[in-house]
Amino acid sequence: MDLLQRIERHLEKSGAKATSFSRAAVNDPGFLRQLRNGREPRPETIKRVEAFLEAAESQREASGCAR
Repeated sequence: MDLLQRIERHLEKSGAKATSFSRAAVNDPGFLRQLRNGREPRPETIKRVEAFLEAAESQREASGCAR
């Protein structure tokens, strides 16, 4: 699964908005919009987003809210 698919799945599960996610994950509210439009993120940015997604998933599982 590619990064954009992982993010979209996270948004579905969490109910977060694209700009909120982008700001929290990489401090760039336009990140997801740009990614959807074909932006190729740098490897460092991919690592930051993946770490954010993993932390969010761990929190959901720990709180018993995993769907």
